[in-house]
Amino acid sequence: MSGRALVTGASSGIGAAFARSLKKRGHRLILVARRKDRLAALAEELGEDATAVRVVDLAVSGAARTLADDLEREAIDVDLLVNNAGVGHTARFDQEPPERIAAMLDLNIRALVEMTRAFVPAMVRRGRGQVINVASNAAFQPVPFLSVYAATKSFVVSFTEGIASELKGTGVGFQALCPGLTATEFLEVAETHTTNLLVRKMPAMRPEDVVAASLRGLDRGRLRVVPGFANQALATLQGFLPRSVARSVAGTLYRPPGG
Repeated sequence: MSGRALVTGASSGIGAAFARSLKKRGHRLILVARRKDRLAALAEELGEDATAVRVVDLAVSGAARTLADDLEREAIDVDLLVNNAGVGHTARFDQEPPERIAAMLDLNIRALVEMTRAFVPAMVRRGRGQVINVASNAAFQPVPFLSVYAATKSFVVSFTEGIASELKGTGVGFQALCPGLTATEFLEVAETHTTNLLVRKMPAMRPEDVVAASLRGLDRGRLRVVPGFANQALATLQGFLPRSVARSVAGTLYRPPGG
């Protein structure tokens, strides 16, 4: 066995792909999400003898600490933490429902930081462990009409790289995973699919390919992983383009009708 891996947002998309890939690598799994039925179905698929399910809404303050305390009481160590849970929404900022903004801040930033803080100290004490924080290639420039979401993902990259430097030499490794457009439910949940035809026509990576790139990077100790050649080229290009140009292109892609 390769130790215990905890995956948040595990009920679909990239999270479910992580669960399947990590099971093949020999990890025992803790799957965390809000949707009990989907978690139960995935656990049955993967083998309930090596898969534990925790139905948790990580957007609730203190949920991460409660989860960590529960696992500690059960003497369950987490060797690999995959902070995948996240949410986005497409809208002009002044028209964005406040509850949507709060949800993005709570889940994409606060819950991710709380999960990392809850599980990393034990990894440091044991002298081993790994953390994958799922960001996005939206982290590399402002994205009008996804402004809050993109800003939260910029936070994730900065946070991950910062604590990686702080904890260098402790035996705990970190990765900021920055996928581009991926064939998941994201566009539907973010309501992008109802607003802009351009985004729906763009090619999307399979979640399995995103996860494969992440795990290859993890094996090689890569701190930042951008899956896919096209996404890597785009990330490189963004470093040379004036930010006003990158911002204009992103805004064109995600602008809602009348936005």
